[in-house]
Amino acid sequence: MLTANTALLREEDDVLVDIRDYVARQENKGLLRFLTCGSVDDGKSTLIGRLLFDTKLIFEDQLAALENDSRKHGTAGDEIDFALLVDGLEAEREQGITIDVAYRFFSTPRRKFIVADTPGHEQYTRNMATGASTADVAIVLVDARQGILPQTRRHSMIASLLGIRHIVLAVNKIDLVGFDEAVFERIAAEYRAFAEELGFETIQPIPLSARYGDNVIRSSGKTPWYEGPSLLEHLETVDIEAEAEAKPFRFPVQYVSRPNLDFRGFSGTVASGRIGVGERVSVAKSGKQTRIRRIVTQDGDLEVASEGQAVTLLLDDEVELSRGNMLVTPQARPHVADQFSATLVWFDEKPLLPGRSYILRTETDEVSATVSQLKHRRNINNFAEEAATSSI
Repeated sequence: MLTANTALLREEDDVLVDIRDYVARQENKGLLRFLTCGSVDDGKSTLIGRLLFDTKLIFEDQLAALENDSRKHGTAGDEIDFALLVDGLEAEREQGITIDVAYRFFSTPRRKFIVADTPGHEQYTRNMATGASTADVAIVLVDARQGILPQTRRHSMIASLLGIRHIVLAVNKIDLVGFDEAVFERIAAEYRAFAEELGFETIQPIPLSARYGDNVIRSSGKTPWYEGPSLLEHLETVDIEAEAEAKPFRFPVQYVSRPNLDFRGFSGTVASGRIGVGERVSVAKSGKQTRIRRIVTQDGDLEVASEGQAVTLLLDDEVELSRGNMLVTPQARPHVADQFSATLVWFDEKPLLPGRSYILRTETDEVSATVSQLKHRRNINNFAEEAATSSI
């Protein structure tokens, strides 16, 4: 006969097994980083708040605080103002705009997500670029009443320059134009024409109402003419894994770990691609080749390390390698040069001047650099190239 203590121990063991299974499932799920961007007041913060609310990721005390904040600072009347979930700065609540980048994590049974809510005001465009620098997908919001605005174009260009290849064109506030299909199709066609030269692999237009949840996590009956996925369905299925695996291996060295004479490891985060024990790598600057002997982490050794993982690599040979250098795939070694041409996003109020010395930062290294010549600048309103003057 089982005693009460034995039954309790078995129940605790079952709970531990369930917890371990849950943790294992979470670790095996893919991670998608995305951001919301677009012009001011297009509903970016409201959309993220609605996503968190509808995916049941707001605790009761958070919901109570949100209801209280909505009465004090909200702009949705007697209803909950979901934007306040991510607009936490007092200045943001006073002005009703996003100023700084806010990051939120949430998860569904199919995927984990890190979302960056970025400001739409032109004055804080540099903060939008910060959020876009690590994103895989950009949700470009457009007010259905306003259409494509200069800031819509500016944010799309920045997303393209920072390597984002998947766009969701969220035509928000579709309820305020009577769920009009013609309005949605006109905005989608205008955006596709503008973005044709930006190099995006996919553009998924979605009509939605962030305030009321139409087409956010499930399809809305108010848009029977729309046959595409809801926003969450698209985010759960957009393919970024194949693209990530196709990238060459890049590992910027952040720190040389030398706890004793028998251990010399190079610590950092895999910036792109993957690497396995026994595979050949090259030192980016010198071209010296060696093999990976061990991949060390706090939780034990790995056989393979992929993009986004923080690891310490031990090599077969004693090569000259320190912070500021990179380990790379020998077949795709980056070019080493002292001159190159580039397209820049310039945020300073003072113009970029040829001949002036600047600091150029690349991953974990920095060098002094001089701009020799400005050739073109972009006009975001018609996407034409103009002859450069004293600024970009």
